[in-house]
Amino acid sequence: MIEILVPSPGESITHVVISKWLVENNSFVEKDTDLCEIESEKATLTISNPVDGSVEILVNEGSTVAVGSIIAKVLPLQSALNKAEKNNNHANLHSNESFNTIKISPLAKELIKEKGISIDLLAKKERISKKDVEAYIKFQLNTSNSSDEKGIEIIKMSSLRKKIAERLVSVKNETAMLTTFNEIDMGKLLALRNEHKEKFKEKHGVKLGFISFFAKAVSLAIKEYPIINASIDEDNILLYKNINLSIAVSTDKGLMAPVIMDLESKKIFEIEKALYELASRARSNKITIAELSGGTFTITNGGVFGSLFSTPIINPPQSAILGLHKISDRVVVYENNIAIRPMMYIALSYDHRLIDGKESVGFIIRVKELIETPELLFDMEDIDITKALGLT
Repeated sequence: MIEILVPSPGESITHVVISKWLVENNSFVEKDTDLCEIESEKATLTISNPVDGSVEILVNEGSTVAVGSIIAKVLPLQSALNKAEKNNNHANLHSNESFNTIKISPLAKELIKEKGISIDLLAKKERISKKDVEAYIKFQLNTSNSSDEKGIEIIKMSSLRKKIAERLVSVKNETAMLTTFNEIDMGKLLALRNEHKEKFKEKHGVKLGFISFFAKAVSLAIKEYPIINASIDEDNILLYKNINLSIAVSTDKGLMAPVIMDLESKKIFEIEKALYELASRARSNKITIAELSGGTFTITNGGVFGSLFSTPIINPPQSAILGLHKISDRVVVYENNIAIRPMMYIALSYDHRLIDGKESVGFIIRVKELIETPELLFDMEDIDITKALGLT
């Protein structure tokens, strides 16, 4: 038998939750098939099967286990075949067993019938009392989603969701968070994107969005306002030379923020491809702890859900986060005329202990200027747009 152990998801993590088994108990599973999902404080990960064989599950879904614990065993293929042959020779022994030999009290029978419980789930004892049935029902309520008689669904909070809640409260209590707002005319950037999006997708296999342009604008603005890319460590200021951009991604398990490393050295097409790959991995539970670590600044886009205006919360230990929102046609003054333009509100939340109003407002205005005049994105790096988009 091969033991399946809980791997270490990262430093300082000692326990994980078995959130979901992806295979049936005692079923045959091919090599490299995902066996289960585990949730740590930072991410949801999968454990794969090392060999072809029959899997015996040892730990129930929802259980919290220590890193290094045995959660399953795999009987390799040849051993499983030998065992199956041996079991076939003794098949009659099992078939002669009858549940009629189990003694069930009248009250237990009534409760089993009322709750629709399968006798198979209780037939591990020779005698079943009402207390046994009630204990089984209580166990089911504690290990799975349930509903009470008032129609309230009870869902166990995941480790990831708990950690997110802790971090949000921590940010509120431990930082002097302020938010500055501005708005951006997206007309020129949208026109630029529409002009190149078909060729971009044909060349790179991914869609050309506008977050990659904001990422490039952020990297250029941080060069002028480096304190935005810093954090506080007790009495010290950590000023990062590299810009590692966290991108907030909504998944079924909660909000994750995979990191695009060394943003300042990447062209727009490289940012777009990295963003697509990391977001896909996060949503399919393939993201690693390393890919979620090391961020120095965050961009979050509530506009994909229709948010017009919001205050983003800092992603600690970072000191600032840029929030993007829905693009809406609004009546504005444009080139000294009243016009309808595609506008977006943006918000920069920052830790006022480290970043002053001058830097925060200067930074967000610089991002606004670069997006409203997108040719500046390329002029500042002495590169033409086709090269920046990887089209030449």
